[in-house]
Amino acid sequence: MKTSSGRPGLLLSLAAAVASSALFTGCQTTIGGQTLPSPDYLTDDVQYFPAGPENKLTNQIEAAKKQAAEKKKIEQGF
Repeated sequence: MKTSSGRPGLLLSLAAAVASSALFTGCQTTIGGQTLPSPDYLTDDVQYFPAGPENKLTNQIEAAKKQAAEKKKIEQGF
């Protein structure tokens, strides 16, 4: 009769790997109807993106105004 002495160790290792991956991934959890963040949110670096101009073409508009002013200055100079 064959005995598989390596199987319990392999299954135990596999179970430990699955359990540790579930613990260390930092997934959100739901407890009592609340969605709670991962435990790593306190050490996570927060990225802040300041609000930009409402008009996305601000630089292009300013460049066009500057060019028009220079053109007007040149025409008045001649």
